Amino acid sequence: MTDDTGAGRERDRDPEAVSRFVEGFAAQLVEAGMQRMPARIFAALLASDSGALTSAELGTQLRVSPAAVSGAVRYLAQQHMVSREREPGSRRERYRVHSDQWYEALTNRETVIKRWEAALREGVTSLGAGTPAGRRMAETLAFFEFVDGEIAAMMERWRVHREKRFP
Repeated sequence: MTDDTGAGRERDRDPEAVSRFVEGFAAQLVEAGMQRMPARIFAALLASDSGALTSAELGTQLRVSPAAVSGAVRYLAQQHMVSREREPGSRRERYRVHSDQWYEALTNRETVIKRWEAALREGVTSLGAGTPAGRRMAETLAFFEFVDGEIAAMMERWRVHREKRFP
């Protein structure tokens, strides 16, 4: 019998299969450049029906220390991939992954790209647009300007698609 919160469904899952998924997906994130512990925490949160777990729950599930969880969550929060929330009537925090975490993460990257563009513009000016290094810098700047525009357009298309698919 399952309850309406999904906790019953989570109890009915094969813990080894869930662990294999979490570790496998985390390995993919690490291969893409994410640090190992944040990748494991993110995958565990993503795999939970509630999308939220406490530090103790994460530590138990992943067999890691509270300090490891804390550092990983701090990194994920800075990347806008998880948020912290207090449990009602408790001092304990829960860490939550949201359905728009990819949107938030990419939007955060847009801010970084804008800073890179500014630095590259300065580089083109400093090096001289007519020099080989200045040309290389200008081409790099053009690439990031292109990517920036594509991300903005893609995010708008995603919002429309998401509304249709997940009303």
